[in-house]
This record gives sequence, structure tokens and C-alpha cells, in this order.
Amino acid sequence: MLHYQEVMQRRLGVYQHTLHLQPGRLVPNLQVDVHIFEPKGISAVEAPNTLGELFQGITTVTQGKDKAHVSFRPSLQQQRKCHNCTDSAVDGVFTVRYDVQRENNAGELQVSDGHFVHFFAPTNLSPLSKNIVFVIDVSGSMWGLKMKQTVEAMQAILSDLTLDDYFSIIDFNHNVRCWSEDLVPGSSINIEDAKKYIQNIKPNGGTNINEALQRAVQMLVKASNQGLIDQRSVSMIILVSDGDPTVGEIKLSNIQKNVKRIMREEFSLFSLGIGFDVDYDFLERIAMDNRGVAQRIYANHDAADQLRTFYSQVSSPLLRRITIQFPEGSVSDVTQSHFDKFFSGSELVVAGKLQSTGFPTLHSFTTASAATMDLTLQAETDIDELDPILNQQPHSVTGFARQMWAYITINQLLAERALAPNAQKKRTITQRILNLAVEHQFVTPLTALLIESESEKLLADSPKDPKHGCCSGSLGLRPPVQRLVHTIPPWAHATAPPTPSPATGHITIVDNDPHFIIHLPKRDMNVCFNIDSEPGKILNLVSDPGTGVVINGQLVGSKAPQNHKLKTYFGTIGVFYRPEGVRVNVRTDRIDVVEGKNNHSFSWGGTADIITKGVKISIEKDSKVTVVVDGRISAMVLLHRVWKRHPINVDFLGFYSPNDNQYSEQVHGLIGQFASEPDIKVFNVHDGPDPKKKEATMDIKGNKLSVTRGWQKDYREDKKRGSDVYCWFVHNSGKGFIDGHFTNYIVPSLDSFLPQDEECI
Repeated sequence: MLHYQEVMQRRLGVYQHTLHLQPGRLVPNLQVDVHIFEPKGISAVEAPNTLGELFQGITTVTQGKDKAHVSFRPSLQQQRKCHNCTDSAVDGVFTVRYDVQRENNAGELQVSDGHFVHFFAPTNLSPLSKNIVFVIDVSGSMWGLKMKQTVEAMQAILSDLTLDDYFSIIDFNHNVRCWSEDLVPGSSINIEDAKKYIQNIKPNGGTNINEALQRAVQMLVKASNQGLIDQRSVSMIILVSDGDPTVGEIKLSNIQKNVKRIMREEFSLFSLGIGFDVDYDFLERIAMDNRGVAQRIYANHDAADQLRTFYSQVSSPLLRRITIQFPEGSVSDVTQSHFDKFFSGSELVVAGKLQSTGFPTLHSFTTASAATMDLTLQAETDIDELDPILNQQPHSVTGFARQMWAYITINQLLAERALAPNAQKKRTITQRILNLAVEHQFVTPLTALLIESESEKLLADSPKDPKHGCCSGSLGLRPPVQRLVHTIPPWAHATAPPTPSPATGHITIVDNDPHFIIHLPKRDMNVCFNIDSEPGKILNLVSDPGTGVVINGQLVGSKAPQNHKLKTYFGTIGVFYRPEGVRVNVRTDRIDVVEGKNNHSFSWGGTADIITKGVKISIEKDSKVTVVVDGRISAMVLLHRVWKRHPINVDFLGFYSPNDNQYSEQVHGLIGQFASEPDIKVFNVHDGPDPKKKEATMDIKGNKLSVTRGWQKDYREDKKRGSDVYCWFVHNSGKGFIDGHFTNYIVPSLDSFLPQDEECI
């Protein structure tokens, strides 16, 4: 029986495990069982039939929350090529694909056996625009099937480009030709013209890789200098070749140096080597040297599919300049933690050794640049949580984090060895690889596996150029670990103790049912009122055409009436900054950040900081969201979770804002109108029917209102019990205290301002 470990790499949104089944004969008891265990949960499992029509429907898949079982058990008769055949039809690849649950975009931290692994695979982010130069070898060796399949793949690849993408095509043999001397947008006209150009290529002549790559880099540099390239876009060169250089500069090391010398840091080179005649080691070195990766394309009937699949992996970049860091002194021997790009459907993995700090949790901080925003994401995990769980699972791998760290480290050392500047450096790296490989029992290009039995010895070598590596993305310099500190505006922290007392600090609150608490700082007075409206209605809280800021809240109803009344709460709160077109919609299940056509979603499951066009959004895990607009206007949204099976209550949001927000004189809304504090007087205080609640008369805006002394809740510090805030309560949905009737503040959408003629109701 053979036992082995294999790293599962995420590509195109799934982990894929393959088994080559070639028994060569009928097997009385042929059985394949794949057991999957993922502590965080399994989102999907599939076992597509890749063995042929005869085996359709034989595979079974059973999936639970964190476990799955895939079984393939063909009977003896089902294995036959035909009814009376004695040959086996089982000859192919058995495939299982799955993905895991991800609570948040910060990734998943796992700690086991004194080591940690950080898996980073964010979703729900808008892709970055691309600038691509396709460099295609059209020398004589590409004649026939290679060229036909390259053309077929390019037709599909070009169709994938969008108007936000810029591209050009360079084809080369002994000469170098450009379809367009400049990058052009991916319009339908340009794409069709490029397809015709590709279709008419006739391979012949030699191979001038050096000049072709230099021309591609110069094209990107020119576009960058002319301001055509968005600073947040991704620029890449995709080289497709099947042979060694034969024209111009033919010394491989010189070509590598020439490209490296003119390549900018923001550009990447991806190399695709078709067939076995190409010097794949060279393509791999030149790609790694320029923040890219290489892949061998096997020259057979599905080469076009291989090319398209590779392009799919790099066609949707989501993030740039990703750095994953940890608190000072908490970890050591960390693998590559700076990555140039992250592509949709892939995964970045960082591993290292855990240091003793005395703290029960490990934190990670990830910074990255997205399409229109800068992100800081925080993940955390209990360092003692995972090992007891793994020890109870019969199919878990003991010491997986330690092995993952060693595997990634070895692969990175192999990459460094390929780029070593001298023999001494190469020998030093080689010895490190050998030590790790022997200690952790890995077969590498520098080691082998000896299998001995009584009758024979077998030597298993690693492939010279493995098709897959452990590390997606490019190599980069590892930045020093820094101490990171995240701050929350001071007003967002309650200063009052959890005992009945007036609210301290100038804060206005809308929470619970929804209860409005308006703080009037000049008189150090709180005035409260409720709004009795209907589920689905959107109430305007702040409408300020002068600053371009609007804040609205959409009501959600309880599951059932209580005491013959259906309660309403805020289920969504939207902040819209019109000058930059930025919308932040905070919901009970997620936070959406929308800028133009870019839509990004974040879960409550992770701590994050997002900065985009004058708006900063700070998410505190399962707690609150703070939005700061232009450094002048702040708002905090508090998340209230209830038991999911509660027969009446639902999740809802609370709204908190400081009274020193710098609104314009045009501000209005249920809250905004009190930015300019009205004249108010409370007199004739006397006992009411409830001895705990005084009654009085309030004189405001020419209205004399009967008010009651009571209290509402501030939930900033204690979301269960809250802190009592004493206030004068205005009845009838604030009538007489607010301008007009509360129905005048109902708006059609989350980004709607109040009509101008209603702002001074």
C-alpha cells in the first residue's frame, strides 16, 4: 500500500484531485474512496465523469457540513468494454473537485503542530483592468497543429477582453511584427480586426525571442508614459513559443538580462512553452525573473484548451501588491508574504513557524490594492483549536502545517536557485533544499525516492520541470514584519459605564425599533422619538446637497406581530458620497461598497479597512462598520444578531453619528436637521402617571409639546443590555419636534436625497 501527501492547489475556484486509473485488467473488487475533511466547511463537491460514457452515474457523492465522501465502485460487469469483453474499460483519470467555505476576504488562518498556514482567496471583488501584449512565436516549427491550436485559443482569448482592457499582438519569427504599434482598447471592432490578423498568420522562418520581448516591454512603457495605463490596472506580457532562439541574440542568459533591464516593476511576463522542443527551464527563469509564471503546453489535440485554461487563470486579476503580515514576535521563518498579483479563483498561501507569545490567538494583517480601493484585512484564529479536531478525524494529516511550510519553502528555494547569480550561492541554496527535503521526506529535482522490496529496487525521481508549482503569483521581496495598529474614531467607543447614566460624548443614535436619540450639545440635552412606519420603507437620516452626502435607512419588519404590533428595525443603512459616486450599503448579512460599475462585497466575518476615493470604511468583525467621508463626516453602524430560530426577532442595525460632523448649511433629514441646534425650552416639569417618568412641556419651533422623561439604550459598549440614556420623549413619531411629518422623509432608494422643496418643510 502506498501512502503519500499532495498539496491541493486552488485554480479557477476549486481544488482538484486526480487519480490515474489504469488497472490493465478486470478487477474483482475495484474501489476508489475519496474522503474530504475541511474544518471550516465544504461549499461544493463534484466528481465529473471523466472516464467515459460507460461509467456515467456510477460515482456517488455524499456531502455534509465539513465532510464529504466520493465513491467509485464499478462492478466486474460494469468494467468490461462490452458485454462479453475481457478487457477493462477503466483507463483514464478519476477527478474530484471541491471548494471550502470562506467566512471573509481576509482568508483563513490554521495553526497546527507549532506551525501556521494562511490561505488567502478573496471573492466578490471587481476585477482590475488589464493591459496585455500577446507575443506569439510564428516560426517554421509552429507549422501545423501547434499554430492551428494557438489561433483557435487566441480567438477565444480575444473574445474575453472588455472595453476596460488594452491589448496588442506581436508575432515573430526571424522578423518582429506588431498588429498595432500601440495598445488599443478591447472594443468589438479592434477585437474582430485582431482575430482576422491572427487567422492569416503563416508560420515560417527562425525565432527572434529577444527582439520580440523587448518590443513588447517598450509598448507597455510607451502606454504608461502616455497615461493610457490606469495606475491600478495590471500589465502583462504573455509569450507563446515552441523553440529556442535562432535569430538575433541567441544566448539565453543575455536575453534574460536584456528583458530584466527594461522591464518595469509593475509589468509581469508569463511564458507558455508548447511541446518538448522548447527550453522550458529558460521560459521558467525569465518568467520568474519578471513576476510571472511559466507553464508547459503539451502539443496534442487539446493544446487549445490548455492555452485557454491558462489564460482563464490570469484573465481576472482582483488585487495588486498584496502583503500578509503578522504581529511582531509572533511568527518566524515565514515563506513568501509579498505577492505582485492575485487572480480570481486562485489562492495565495503563506506558512511559517509559530513563536511563543503567551497569547491564545494568532492574527494576520493583509494589505492590498483593488480596482478602486486600498484594503487592510485582518484574520485571526485560536492557536489551540485545530489540533484536537484533527486528532479526532481518521482522514486528517498529522503535522500538515509543518509539511506545508517545508513544501512551500523548498519550492521557493528551487526558484531562487534557478536565479542564483553565482555557483557559490547556488551551492548554498542547494544544501538548504537537500536538508529540508530529507528531513520532511520530499522528492525534489535534487532528491529521489528509493523503494526497496525483497525482489527489486525502484528509484522514483521528481520530474525535471513539474507542471505545477506550489506558489501561484510571482516571487517578491519579503518586507519586514511590522507592528500594525488599527484605530477606531474615539466617538465610536462608548464612554458611559453599563449603568443608568446620561450618554457622554456628543452622539446621536438611531437603534432598535427604531428609537431616535438626538443629542443637543448646547443644552446637553437628549430628545427621543420613535418612527412608526412599514417594512421596506426607506427613511432619510441625513441629506446634505452641499457636501454631497446622503444617509438613508431601510426598514425591515419582525417575523410576527408582538402585542398586536409589527415592530420595524433598520435592516440596511446606505451612505452615498455623490461627488465620487461611492455607495456603502451596510446590511445585516454583508457590506457592499459600490463605485461606478465596481461592486465589492465584504462579510461581517472579518475585520477590514477599505479606502476608496475619499471614503474610508472600517469593518470590525461581527460588530460594527465605521464610515468616514472626506475626513469630515462619520457614521457608525452597529450589528445586532439574534437567535436565527427566534419566532419574532430579526437581525437589525443601529446607527450612531457624532455631533461634530462638518455638514453644510443645506443639511436636512431626520437627523441632519439638528446639525443646527434649534431653540428649545422644557418647563412645567411634573409627576406623571408613572412615578419613574416625569412629564413636562417642550417649547420648540413655536410648538408646545407634551413630553415624558424616560430612557433609551446606547448599545456601543454592551450590545445585549445597553447603557441607559435619559431623554425627553416626544410622542407621535416626533411630530412637532421634527420638521413636518415623518412621511416627508421617506425616499425611493438608498442613494436618494430629499427633494429640495422638502428640505425646509
